[in-house]
Amino acid sequence: MPSWEHLVTAVNWKAVLTGGGRILLILILLWIVSWIARKALDGFQERLARRGESAGKAGSEEAKRAETLTHLLRQLVRVVLLLIGALVILKEVGVEIAPILAGAGILGLAVGFGAQNLVRDVISGFFMILENQVRVGDVAIINGTGGLVEAMNFRTIVLRDLAGTVHTFPNGTITTLANMTRDWSAYVFEIGIAYGEDSDRVVAAIQGVGEELAADDYYGPLIKEPLEVFGVDQLGDSAVVIKGRVKTWPIHQWEVGRELLRRVKKALDAEGIEIPFPQRSVYLRAERRAFEPAMADQAGHSPTEG
Repeated sequence: MPSWEHLVTAVNWKAVLTGGGRILLILILLWIVSWIARKALDGFQERLARRGESAGKAGSEEAKRAETLTHLLRQLVRVVLLLIGALVILKEVGVEIAPILAGAGILGLAVGFGAQNLVRDVISGFFMILENQVRVGDVAIINGTGGLVEAMNFRTIVLRDLAGTVHTFPNGTITTLANMTRDWSAYVFEIGIAYGEDSDRVVAAIQGVGEELAADDYYGPLIKEPLEVFGVDQLGDSAVVIKGRVKTWPIHQWEVGRELLRRVKKALDAEGIEIPFPQRSVYLRAERRAFEPAMADQAGHSPTEG
């Protein structure tokens, strides 16, 4: 068995040091390229956000779009750099990479046939991002499930609903997508009043609350346009329903809507306007009341007998 001294002397240390130096240089170059790419993507994200603001769009909207795009580009750059670095390092240690590349091509072809769903997911995700259908930070309804978009990847999109449950959807399986926070949002309200109330008086009270809310220091900046009251929308069983809408900046519709309803309730109470509860009136027809004594006489007793 050869001794350790023989093994040490048999090693070509010059080649080892040369190869090790090259590998270290490759790793340093990869780190520099990664750092440059990260800085370039950060600058791209800032420029995209500024361009959106200069075009008159909401800053938060362009920030969400820029964050989504740069997140995916970072993933792509990371994968490309890792593949290039791995191939170059393998070549430096003496591994022939030509068969690896040829095998990777054949394997990729086989995977392409066997993983059609994966390819479909990636292509669907690419067009979803390209068309700016949804961004990280949006509230969306995907295939009937609503929630906050927490992550967008090339293959999947991740939602978190109000209960905290995380839902992951492959991009290729998304058949319906509704974005509730694109450019602007709206809170639609329906308020029922008693039939005896003056609907014009109620509409005026609601509009007054809308003006008061728009002048508020906190809620005013969240509102995009003045409150719209559409008028009487339904004549229900127990209430006259008045419908309206308030437009807000994205994702603030629920906060503004809850405060609007709270103030409307107090305003209607102050005006003495009744918000009814479900009720039903029952009418007995006269023919029915006349028919009952006749039936009682035929039975041989009066209607009042037990």
